[in-house]
Amino acid sequence: MGHLVPSTLAFFTPESGGSPNANHIDGLFKITLAIAAVIYVAVTGALVYALIKFRARKGAVPAQIRGNTRLEVGWTVAAAVILVGLAVVTFAKLASIQDPANSGPNGDQLIVQSGVLYASAERKLPPDGKSLNITVIGRQYIWQFVYPGANEPDGLGAPYSYQEMVVPTNTTITLDIVSADVVHSWWIPELGGKFQAVPGYHNYTWLKVSKPGIYRGQCAFLCGRGHARMIATVKAVPPAQFDTWLAYQKQLIAEANTNAKVARAKLNTQTGAGQVENP
Repeated sequence: MGHLVPSTLAFFTPESGGSPNANHIDGLFKITLAIAAVIYVAVTGALVYALIKFRARKGAVPAQIRGNTRLEVGWTVAAAVILVGLAVVTFAKLASIQDPANSGPNGDQLIVQSGVLYASAERKLPPDGKSLNITVIGRQYIWQFVYPGANEPDGLGAPYSYQEMVVPTNTTITLDIVSADVVHSWWIPELGGKFQAVPGYHNYTWLKVSKPGIYRGQCAFLCGRGHARMIATVKAVPPAQFDTWLAYQKQLIAEANTNAKVARAKLNTQTGAGQVENP
């Protein structure tokens, strides 16, 4: 019985437990659900009571009531008070959902780089201004994740991964969500709300995972025939392991660039039918 109530609530409420913003969304939803449940029980109880007490009886003539001003004013005021109360609670919790928190003491050591991390009306940073910013790119039909650390000023050479985003624990991660083709929707239920990836537009959100684990999601907007296969995974690892992984990704890109440079030089030396135009 002890596990029945939490399990039942979990069935009707959003997934949470992975990131603070997801937990705040879940908490707000539970408050609304509790108020709605009380109203539902009260209205249904009153309806059942009226059906039984005032059911049709042989020879009985029901009272002809034309209106009840007090009752009508009462339920109008009560509904207004409930709506205002929900609005106040929602706005009180909205900042904790939208605004990123600082990384934890055991998080990755982040260095603010001028021109890389910035805040705006849509994109918010933690109070200390430090976050790991990852660009989420929706493509038909796969997610690409681009990390900081480009070798070139134009952003080329930045480490990236497909389908699985790797993040350090206890570290505030800000996401820049974009699309390369059609509208997609980024959603990892345990890590926060749903955000659309729209061509030509940037959407922003954040997450902070407290413990290592794997969190799964999927594109939540019908984006074509391959929509069902467009899954997403966030893998949270200790900061030291993340730094090792990111360094390895950079090494792979550097090796690929070196090999490409050798291949281009070889093509430039070819003549005749084997020559390939290399602008």
